[in-house]
Amino acid sequence: MFQLLRKYKSVLLFILTFLGSYLALVSLYNLYLVYGGSQTYYPDFITHSVAQQSELLIQGFGYDGRVEPSAIEPAMNLSVEGAPLARIIEGCNAVSIILLFISFMLAFWGGAKRTLLFIFGGSVLIYVINVFRIAILAIGIYEYPEYAEILHGTVFPAIIYGAVFLLWLAWVKSYTKPATDA
Repeated sequence: MFQLLRKYKSVLLFILTFLGSYLALVSLYNLYLVYGGSQTYYPDFITHSVAQQSELLIQGFGYDGRVEPSAIEPAMNLSVEGAPLARIIEGCNAVSIILLFISFMLAFWGGAKRTLLFIFGGSVLIYVINVFRIAILAIGIYEYPEYAEILHGTVFPAIIYGAVFLLWLAWVKSYTKPATDA
């Protein structure tokens, strides 16, 4: 048994670090959701910000995009050209995806400065991609309502998860890149 543990020590350490950091980050995020509420930013600050930035981006694309707080659920209702299209809920703000990304990065540690810079840059990139994803999804549903299900259920999740996967690949590739002689 101890030989197996020694043999797979690095794999076990990776899994334990990943799961431990993910559980810790999700727990902190849940505390934020429960105790970090605000009357100003409904339903929470991050979701509210994502909704407003998506609205601005939709308007930047030349459409009349509007978001407003839902009266019946913790969400921001999104409309394009006056047509109610979607609701932006806490799950749409990409925080859970960012936490998953950060947990992987912590488990695949590559030195403090390098890892923390990649975590920051990757998190910002995921956030920005998500705002673009929501705006383009809303416009896509407005223009092509018959494709709403495939856009929301398949195409746009593939974009955000694909971006995270590509970031992970870039990190692993840079992490395992052999040193070059000068």
